[in-house]
Amino acid sequence: MDAAQRAKWQWRRQAIPRFAQKTVKLDWICEIGAPMQRPNLAELQSFVTVARERSFTRAAAQLGVSRSALSHSMLALESRLGIRLLSRTTRSVSLTEAGTRLLVAIEPHLTQIDTELSLLTELRDTPAGRVRISATDYVINNVLWPKLAPLARIYPDIELELSVDYGLTDIVEHQYDAGVRTGDQVAKDMIAVLLTGDRRLAVVASPEYLQGRPIPAEPGDLIQHRCLNLRLPTYGSLAPWELEKDGKIVTVRVGGAAVFNSVYPVLQAAIDAVGVGFVPLDLAQPHFDSGTLVPLLPDWWPMLPLYLYYPHRRQTSSAFAAVLDALKAATDEGSA
Repeated sequence: MDAAQRAKWQWRRQAIPRFAQKTVKLDWICEIGAPMQRPNLAELQSFVTVARERSFTRAAAQLGVSRSALSHSMLALESRLGIRLLSRTTRSVSLTEAGTRLLVAIEPHLTQIDTELSLLTELRDTPAGRVRISATDYVINNVLWPKLAPLARIYPDIELELSVDYGLTDIVEHQYDAGVRTGDQVAKDMIAVLLTGDRRLAVVASPEYLQGRPIPAEPGDLIQHRCLNLRLPTYGSLAPWELEKDGKIVTVRVGGAAVFNSVYPVLQAAIDAVGVGFVPLDLAQPHFDSGTLVPLLPDWWPMLPLYLYYPHRRQTSSAFAAVLDALKAATDEGSA
């Protein structure tokens, strides 16, 4: 670097605010070296996904690429820009100051591009596009899929992505079109559509487990039993058992014989005589009929109202509108 260039750079350092020095330094590097290649849209979208997920593994799965390919893509982006965007450790990924600035600048625009591309499907004769819904495995298997399978056959251009999630995931932050929760877990600023209001949670145990043990007569009696718990990932705590009778709600925190993060192994452990379970009634009913499970405290079984919820939008894609119509129609038929 000659004297003229040094003088030019020194003047810039004095003339700009401190927070902008890195940006100007990058401009200066590009002046005296090769022209900076602009990043492409795919690289920027990949960066936003990594920044949002804080994980190469989760981001790669969402983007449909290998972790190695995604890592190389991010290194290429940083090399092209001449500045580090991500701080990597063996267990986590975080944003540098430059990465945070880039994310804030481009994420809204990429979201708008995705929305407009999705809305182009309105010009097609049939609905098309991807619809992402977050729900538990029980809801996907027993509520959503039976209603959406006919739609998937009729409209093959609609791509349904049903993601198993027991946490209270922010569907806007993680770019889901909708989620499913019980009524008291839906944020007030969301639109909520009732999917089913006639399901219940049942307390169950096997005859083998109950041999030599007292049958619970009140919710508090469950504390004396080995119970099968469900851990909620959002809070990391065990889900309380909320029982209800004649409008009275009793919350019981029970000791555990085993802890799971899905309702299906809870059901199986109850069948295997490991302990007392708290599961959806429609899953338990076939086992009541066969005698492999026994109903406990039936007067205290609470209702399980499930709602599809989604954010307010100025425009809705044809694919999501078709999914919403299918779920509403199936709900109306079930309540008729």
